[in-house]
Amino acid sequence: MRMKLLNPSLFFFFMFFRWSRSCNSNDKTTLLKIKKSLNNPQILNSWDPKTDCCTNWTGVVCTHRRITGLTISAGDVVGQIAEEIGDLTDLVILDLSSLSRLRGTIPRSITKLKNLVYLRFRITELSGPVPDYISQLQDVTFLDLSFNRFNGSIPGSISQMQRLETIQLSHNKLTGSIPESFGSFVGKGPKLYLGNNHLSGEIPKSLSKTNFNTVSLSGNNFSGDASMFFGHNKTTVRLDLSRNNFHFDLSKVKLAKSLVSLDLSHNRVFGELPLELTKLQLNQFNISFNRLCGSIPQGGLIQNFEVYEFSNNLCLCGAPLKRC
Repeated sequence: MRMKLLNPSLFFFFMFFRWSRSCNSNDKTTLLKIKKSLNNPQILNSWDPKTDCCTNWTGVVCTHRRITGLTISAGDVVGQIAEEIGDLTDLVILDLSSLSRLRGTIPRSITKLKNLVYLRFRITELSGPVPDYISQLQDVTFLDLSFNRFNGSIPGSISQMQRLETIQLSHNKLTGSIPESFGSFVGKGPKLYLGNNHLSGEIPKSLSKTNFNTVSLSGNNFSGDASMFFGHNKTTVRLDLSRNNFHFDLSKVKLAKSLVSLDLSHNRVFGELPLELTKLQLNQFNISFNRLCGSIPQGGLIQNFEVYEFSNNLCLCGAPLKRC
């Protein structure tokens, strides 16, 4: 029986197709070094040097043979981020999260990842200061370093990241106040999450110039005025200033019409509630444990909230509380 030969053109097509899907050899070598720095964890068992890293390796995404996405998550990883991470220069997404025994600091080599758009190191044991050089990642839009052990101050250079849309630094051990430079972001004001740190001091007045979509400062030790986060001209959607020591007159602030979530609980905010509250489409609202007085404005969605969300003020009255 004669064997039918494969058409030469088809042969070269299949060979090219196979070659175009196989990962770059330098990238593959780098991944194996990263695996070794993490003590060859079980979740990376598929990273077999005998197989193609673009088709068989967990958490690896390739585009035109180069690694553009790396996700290592929810595994028993013991080790540090390898310096070689910076050799994956085509990376667009880097996500190391829910790795409770990933330790050490963010290596300086990360600055070589000039194509990076999405950077997440979340729920790890990473520590040390948030490095100033992270601002060299000029294409990053999403920066999440939450639920780690980072300490020291927030680098003001982050404001120079011109495409940044979200800063997530909550649940760390950061100290100091918010950098003055956060009042002058090169790009538009990002979503700002700084809750549950050890931040303190007063908010720089320069922040009144930034139109943040979201601000979350809950669970710190900030003091003084926070009225710079309010304003008719702003488009803020969510504002959480709870569990601090803010002290300002709420009756004098102007509320953004876009606001849907407002939490001022556990502060020293005083004055009366502005009538503008009745015009907002609020789905979350809490002003408990403050020093507010006067009659609660009637109308809108305000009366839909529970008693506890108004409780423990000096002399607030009216529905849903007792009559004035």
